[in-house]
Amino acid sequence: MRVTTGSRKGGVLLSNKLSHVRPTTDKVKQALFTKLQFFVEGKRVLDLFCGTGALGIEALSRGAKEVVFVDKNFKSASLTRQNLQKLKLSAEVVRMDALKYLEKFAEPFDLILIDPPYDSGLYEPSLKLIFDKNLLTDEGIIVCEHEKGVSIDPCGFQVLDEKRYGSIVLTYLSK
Repeated sequence: MRVTTGSRKGGVLLSNKLSHVRPTTDKVKQALFTKLQFFVEGKRVLDLFCGTGALGIEALSRGAKEVVFVDKNFKSASLTRQNLQKLKLSAEVVRMDALKYLEKFAEPFDLILIDPPYDSGLYEPSLKLIFDKNLLTDEGIIVCEHEKGVSIDPCGFQVLDEKRYGSIVLTYLSK
């Protein structure tokens, strides 16, 4: 895994061998951020279920003003911190259940990245909390990474687009 573009382009990320972590491939990550290339700079980003931190780190490399990384797994949060340190980036890493984080904090984000373990059933509860607590700015975007064949209830959000990359699908949502 590497940073695909921006200020840290080519930076190699430490990977995680934990069974619950499925890193976003460089191809999918590059497609996601190419689509959002003029959106990310200066934005406040939330990387839920961050795993290795690859998505949020990509956002920082592309000029995001702030990224908050959230993962309940100690090793994942630690790995995200290590990757940030390795690339000389600073950001907040919160080791907490993502749903509890969404319940507790109320400041809205411009971009929310949701990439839980595929079979976890956490997409809709996350989206519902984000919608109910108004955690997405008016012009904000949510990106859900999920398996092909899985449909996600947008929970009040509008589906902007859906793109498939092999067995991976990116669903883009807005208010």
